[in-house]
Amino acid sequence: MATHPFLTKNRFLLGTFSTNCSGGMTVSKLPGRWKADWQHNLCIGKMLDDAGIDFMLPIARWIGYGGETDFHGYVLETVTWATALLANTKNITVFATVHTVANHPVVVAKQIATMAQVGGTERVGLNIVAGWNKPEYEALGLTLPDDHETRYGYAQEWFDIVKKLWTHDGPFDWDGKYFHLKHTYGNPKPEFQPPIFNAAGSGQGREFASRNADFLFTPAIDLSRSKQEVAELIQLGKTNQRNVNVLTFSHVICRPTEAEAKADWQKLQDNADWAAVDNLIKLQFAHAQSFPHDLLALIRERFAAGHGGFPLVGTPQQVADGISSLHEAGFAGTTLSFFDYAEEFPYFRDNVLPMLEARGIR
Repeated sequence: MATHPFLTKNRFLLGTFSTNCSGGMTVSKLPGRWKADWQHNLCIGKMLDDAGIDFMLPIARWIGYGGETDFHGYVLETVTWATALLANTKNITVFATVHTVANHPVVVAKQIATMAQVGGTERVGLNIVAGWNKPEYEALGLTLPDDHETRYGYAQEWFDIVKKLWTHDGPFDWDGKYFHLKHTYGNPKPEFQPPIFNAAGSGQGREFASRNADFLFTPAIDLSRSKQEVAELIQLGKTNQRNVNVLTFSHVICRPTEAEAKADWQKLQDNADWAAVDNLIKLQFAHAQSFPHDLLALIRERFAAGHGGFPLVGTPQQVADGISSLHEAGFAGTTLSFFDYAEEFPYFRDNVLPMLEARGIR
C-alpha cells in the first residue's frame, strides 16, 4: 500500500482538537464557550481548510464529566462528523477517533474505506483509542480491564484485522484471542493506509504506538522534559523499524497585548467548572498514565483552560515563539484549541501563521 501524503509533509503540523465536543478543550462556565453543533463545526472546518491547516482531530466521548456544565456531555460522533467534513472541504485531513472496544474492526475498516471515497483517499486519518474512561465503559455496558496488557493486546489484534482487511485480497478466517471471524473480507479498500494517531502514556501503550502509529501524542508540560521524552519515543519507534513522530496539544489565547491575553487566561481560571475539571483529572490519573503525577497543581490549572494542553498565551509574537519552542523540543506538530474556535482562529491565522512561515517551520 502506498505511503499516505500526510506522512510526507515537510513542516510543523498544525491541527485542531475537540471541535466536536461541547466546550472544546476549555472547562469553563463562561457564556460564549464553544458550541459543538454541526453548523459551528462546518464553519471552522471551512476556515481551517482555506487557511492550509493540516488536520482536524475529534475526541470520541459517550458521556460528559459532570459539573455545572457537564463538560463534553454534548458530542458529535466522530465517524459521521469526519465524513461530513470530508465532503465539505478540499484539502484538510480529517481524523475519526475510534475506541477499539466499542467498534468492530470489520465495520471500522469499511467505514474508513468509505470515508476515503467521500473526501478523497488522501485526506482520511484514524486515531485509535484503546480505552481508559471507566464510566464510559459502564455507560456502554462494558468492563474496563484493569491492566494495560489486556487493553493493548485487544487493540493490537483489532488493528491487525483492520490492516488485513485493507490489504488482503479475498476472504479469510481469523481465529485469535479476542476475535473469531469466518470468511471475512474488505471491499472497497483505501488507496493509502490512513495516517494513524495514538495517545498513550503507559509503557504498554507506547509500545503499541511505536508498532502501529505514525504519530504519538504526549502532553508538553515541561519542555526540558519533553525534549528527552520526544527523543526517547522516536528511538522506540526505530527499534521497531518504524518512523514514529511525536505530537502534542496546545491551547491558544492570542491577543494584541500580553495583558489582554493574561487577563483572558485568568478569566478562564476564575470561571472554571472545577467540579468537571477534578472529575476529568481523577479519571485521567486513575486509569491513564498520560500526565506526570508530580505536576498536579500546574496540570489542574492547565486542565481548566485547555484540557491539559500547552499554553500559548500572549501576543502573536509570543504565541509564535511558543510554537517555535515546541518545534525546537522535537515535536512534529501540535493541535490548537480556542475558547471559541470560529471567533478566535481568524486572528491567529492572520497574525501567527505568517510568522511561522517566515521562520521556515510552516
